[in-house]
Amino acid sequence: MSRSEMTYPQYRKYKNGKSFFRITSISAFEEIQVIGNRYFLHRFTAKILPDRNLINDMLFDFELNWELISESDFQEAISKVL
Repeated sequence: MSRSEMTYPQYRKYKNGKSFFRITSISAFEEIQVIGNRYFLHRFTAKILPDRNLINDMLFDFELNWELISESDFQEAISKVL
C-alpha cells in the first residue's frame, strides 16, 4: 500500500502486547502502554525525523515488530486507561 492509498486511523500493537497504537496520520499517533495491570495513554506528534521514521515503520514495515489489530482491539485497551 502506498502513502497516497493509506487511510486513517490505522491500528497496531507490539507483538508482546505491551503497547497498542492508533496511527491518526503520517505525523501523529496515540499509544496505550501496558505496565503491569495498568494502561496509560500517550499522544505523539512527530516533529523530528526519528519520530516520522517510527510512524513510517509502523505503517509500511510493521511485520517484524508490530501486528495489525482492529479498532475494537484498540477500544478495548483504551477502556482500561486510567
